[in-house]
Amino acid sequence: MSFGREHKYAVTVTWTGNTGTGTAGYRSYERTHEISAEGKPDIPASSDPVFRGDHARWNPEELLLAALSSCHQLAYLHLCAVAGIVVMEYVDHAEGVMATTPYGAGQFVRVVLRPKVTVAAGSDITKALELHDDAHAKCFIARSVNFLVDHEADVTS
Repeated sequence: MSFGREHKYAVTVTWTGNTGTGTAGYRSYERTHEISAEGKPDIPASSDPVFRGDHARWNPEELLLAALSSCHQLAYLHLCAVAGIVVMEYVDHAEGVMATTPYGAGQFVRVVLRPKVTVAAGSDITKALELHDDAHAKCFIARSVNFLVDHEADVTS
């Protein structure tokens, strides 16, 4: 596969969970950290509460799910604009499934995006539904993961 231009991204992840003794023990530190990038607000992050994380902070699993959903949305909106389909509302209630082994390893096995889209009256709803397939094929993030990313779209006017 041949690629053209490269786009580079940079973030800084800073652990903020040292309670004074570092990682001296499994329960002696917090999983909190900050995700930052130049010129943008920080993202407060932690591990999932199942893994001793802070439920009030974003965890990596949620961020991966959000990246997939956001990427699909942005690709879809672009394709609709090009096709002359006017999107008025878009909301996605995405869900992901991660499986873990008894030894602590894990991986995502499936993500389902559930975009609910409202298009302007008179828009081609059949074409609007089809464009979800095209958006999936063009989504940079979905193309980069090794698990099933599916979509169950609902389009109404």
